[in-house]
Amino acid sequence: MLKHEFSMEVPHSAARIWALLQDYDHWTDWSEMVHRVDVLWPGDENQNGRLRRVFFQLPDGPSGASLELVTDVVPERGHTYTMISRDGNDHIGHVRLEPLGPNRTMLYFDETADMDPAVYEFINKHNEDHMRAASQYLTDHPEYRPDLVAPEA
Repeated sequence: MLKHEFSMEVPHSAARIWALLQDYDHWTDWSEMVHRVDVLWPGDENQNGRLRRVFFQLPDGPSGASLELVTDVVPERGHTYTMISRDGNDHIGHVRLEPLGPNRTMLYFDETADMDPAVYEFINKHNEDHMRAASQYLTDHPEYRPDLVAPEA
């Protein structure tokens, strides 16, 4: 079993990061490898039980897709996702947001998987780039959810 952990401080409120990460219509605006995200089942009012299919670019050109179940949602703080595999070899991941101050958040990401280490290295790079790109998108687009920018003290 392989495990990958990643964290980074971002200069945005947890609420604003959370909003972007839940705004699947915008993922293609900032995540280079994502082609689209389909919500197959919305889940409850907090998105617990949400079922999504993420279409993404594979390293050799074709598109891939992952079926993901979102659980353990704590709004503006994090969630667990399970990438459901046909062979029962599901990947489990977590995204957690820890507010550090006004418009400062520590973003934590981890995932476990049982797969080829070289393929997992590619996935890990994509996941890290995905998180960095989300932060950069918010920096480059102050018009995105300005209501979630915390007033500076």
